[in-house]
Amino acid sequence: MLGRELRTARLVLTPVNWPDLEDMIALKADAGAFGRMLGGVRSRTEAEQDMAEDVAFWARRRIGIFAIRENGRFVGMTGVHERPDGRGLGLRFSIFPWAAGRGLAREAAGAAIRYVLDEGEPRIVAVAREDNLASRMVLGSIGMRHIDTFKRDGDTMFLYEIAPV
Repeated sequence: MLGRELRTARLVLTPVNWPDLEDMIALKADAGAFGRMLGGVRSRTEAEQDMAEDVAFWARRRIGIFAIRENGRFVGMTGVHERPDGRGLGLRFSIFPWAAGRGLAREAAGAAIRYVLDEGEPRIVAVAREDNLASRMVLGSIGMRHIDTFKRDGDTMFLYEIAPV
């Protein structure tokens, strides 16, 4: 395994890898799960390219995107990637709409940022649209703080960060 498996009270997080491809394709094609993510809904080819980048990132940095499973069932993804806008190492999380509303995103994203910070990363950022209250609640609940606001494609975006004390 490229990284370590993380366990929470309800979830198992594993570094995303090729056996997760079909689950990731389904997640990234779901508008309810991925429509508000940077880059939006992804085609099969785009999801395959993302997987190649995610696997390479794990190999290079020993941190990255995790697959999230509850009772063995894939429910989503979380972890970090290098943001294409130059803002740094960015937290991502997305779960299927049918799995939402039970705190799974918060539980998984919290475990992922603890792992990344424990690996020695000095700072993690996250970006959420101002009107994406669910994501903003998750970010605040896992210790990230709002540090800036900017516009992207006419939307007001909130920039969050967390760094070890």
